[in-house]
Parts: sequence; C-alpha cells; structure tokens
Amino acid sequence: MVCERVRAIASLRAATDAGRAELEGGLRSVSVVRSWLAAAEAELAGRLAGVVSFPEQAIAEAGRGSQGEAGRVLERSGTLGATPRLAGALNDGSVTAGHVDAVTRVAKALEGDQRERLVQAADGLAGVAAVSSVGEFRRRLEREARTIRSDDGMARLQRQRAAIRLRRFIDDDGMWCLLGRYDPVTGVRMDARLEAEIEALFAKELPVGCPTDPVAKQQFLAALALARILEDGGVAQRAGRPEFVVVIHTTTSEPPDQPDGDTTDTTADATNPPPPPSAPPFTVEWGLPIEVPHRVLVELFGEADVHTIVVRNGVVLHAPGVLDLGRSTRLANRAKRRALRGWYSTCAIPGCQVRFDRCKIHHLHWWRHGGRTDLDNLLPLCAVHHTRVHDAGWVLTLEADRALIVRYPDGTIHNTGPPHRHAA
Repeated sequence: MVCERVRAIASLRAATDAGRAELEGGLRSVSVVRSWLAAAEAELAGRLAGVVSFPEQAIAEAGRGSQGEAGRVLERSGTLGATPRLAGALNDGSVTAGHVDAVTRVAKALEGDQRERLVQAADGLAGVAAVSSVGEFRRRLEREARTIRSDDGMARLQRQRAAIRLRRFIDDDGMWCLLGRYDPVTGVRMDARLEAEIEALFAKELPVGCPTDPVAKQQFLAALALARILEDGGVAQRAGRPEFVVVIHTTTSEPPDQPDGDTTDTTADATNPPPPPSAPPFTVEWGLPIEVPHRVLVELFGEADVHTIVVRNGVVLHAPGVLDLGRSTRLANRAKRRALRGWYSTCAIPGCQVRFDRCKIHHLHWWRHGGRTDLDNLLPLCAVHHTRVHDAGWVLTLEADRALIVRYPDGTIHNTGPPHRHAA
C-alpha cells in the first residue's frame, strides 16, 4: 500500500495539469506515507536502543538530526509500545505522529498509576484520534487526564512551579537567546505585563526594522518589550493586570442576575464549570488561556479585572461599555473586545487555534472604505488570516446569526455556522 502511494505521489508531481482534487488526494497520500515512516522510525529506534549504550547519539547520526530529535523519537517509540491500537493506526496512516506525541505530552503531567491509566485510555481512543485533528485529540486527552486526577489540581500546579526553568545561551548566529518555562499562574501575570508594555511602546508607531511578516512582527515587538522591561522597568503606566472575561451562555429569556465583576460565586470549576442542580440553565466559561485550580483562580480575582458577558442563542445580551463607535474611531475599544469574546475564544477562521487575545479586530466592511467600528462589523482574526484578507483577496461576510462566509480568490466558498465558543 505504501509503495503504491509513493508511486502515485511521484506520478502526481510529474503531472503539471493536476487539478485540486488530485492534489488534495496526493497530500492525503503524503500524510499516510509520513505516518508509516514515523511508525517505522520509532520501531527501528526502539530496537537500536536495545543494542547500543548511547541510543540518542546513534539515532541522531543515522538520521542526520539532533540528539533532541532522537530523544523525541525514543519517547514516541515508548508510547507506541504501550498503545498497540494507536501503533497500528499510525502504521496504516489513520493517525499521525502528532497524535502519538500528544499522548506522550499529556501523560508527562501525570505520575505512576495515573500515567498508566491515561495511556490505556489513549489506546482505547485510537478510533477518536483517526477522525480528530491533533489539537482536538490532545484536548480529549487532557479531559481524560483531569478525570483521572484525584486532587483538585494543586498537586499539578506545585509540580509546574517546581519545573520553572530559564535557559540563556548563544546560538550559531551569535544571538543571545532566552528559553523559559513557567507555571500557568506566573505565566498569565507575565503575559499581561508584556502585553501592556507592547501596547504602551508600539500603539502609535512601529520601530525601525520591524518585520512585515505578521508572525515575525509580533515576535519582534514582544522581544523589544521584554528587553525594555528588563532594562528599566518599562514604560507601561498600568501594571498589566490580567483581565478575566466570564461568559455566561443562557437559554433563559432573561439573563441571570450576575452583575459585572461579581466574583462571589465560587461553585464553578475553572475550566468547564457545570451549574449546581438548583441553578438556572446557563453555563459559565472563564475566559482564561490557561488551566488553573479553582481556588487559585478565585485568588487571582483579587488582582484582576473581571467582566461578565451574557450570550443567549448567539446574541450578546449584556456586555459592559460602549459597543458601537461608528466612525468616531478605527480601533476597537476594550469593551468591544470583551463582547467579541462572548462569541469567540480563538481566531474566527474555522480550524484556527490562535487564541482570541492574540488576534486583531478586523472590519468586515473595511474602515478605509467607510466601515464602522460597530460590533456587527467586527471579527477577530489572527495575524496570518488578517493578512490573507487584506493582501491575498479573501472576502469575509457575516450573516445575521454571525455565520461566517469565506470567499477565496479561486472562487471557492466556505460556509460556517454561527460561532460556538469554548472556554479558552
């Protein structure tokens, strides 16, 4: 089967008149072959580890890669050895190496028997992995891990705090580099401080040498902002308080009595909080890009700005602040961003997982063409997709229920349903 797919791929590469269907089929074949190769690599690496004293070095030399890459192959080999169904799915191309690596990463957060239970559960989910993206499968595994844990998350947070690391090194180009890992509570504070500094330094004018590539641009500005903070404390007037947006999805005719900024209800879980049996039919989503234990989240409320958004049947019933600015200003204010978070936790383009707080707010009817800064004319887009709209000819329109229609330059039309927000 693999040989047939390789021959078909080679034939397709030689065909200059192949259409979209043939090219997409070719890419699917590439994915199947890549999965088979990943399975073969993991198997051979595992066997080599049994006959040499320094397998990472041997694998790296054989594959002309790094020892770090070799270590990841060995980890994958170990995971596949413990998950025979997943190993079979990788071998026949039903899943990718990314699905297997997701099991490895999620299992690392557990210890002993809990880790074994997660691996067994993952093997039973091989069929789910076959019809899920890597991101979807990882989130399913994380839900399994939360179920397996017997504590309230504090033990994991303590492990994360003990695992904080910061590497400083010089790369081959002579650049001084930082590589840090922080627990989520420290991370959300640092992220808020860094975002405040970026906004204070570069809201009006970009620095000389700023890249035009949207992703490189964000990284460039963040690096300069961090350097400024480390050098002299930065220039941001506000301290960079985290902002938590509580999104209440209700099916009642009237929104629940939840005043903006109320933090007295401590019954909900921080990531997927079911209402108590006596509560009205609504759910609460805490708009955090991290997972933290509930009691730590409640403690964070004291140093954060908390806002409540109420959504019913895709309509924002309540959001604090002025939401329709017309032509008075081009930039969406904080109130508008909070209201949009009632609908979106990520970029609005289907399948894009860039978090909302990393997105730009796009005018569907462009500002330069007379568009208004009103809620029904705004959409969150990541830097890459924002560039596609402005420079690559993508055309976006919204239906009354905010169903998104994407028209591509080749004439293809992609219709989506109304946004379905999940906790960030």
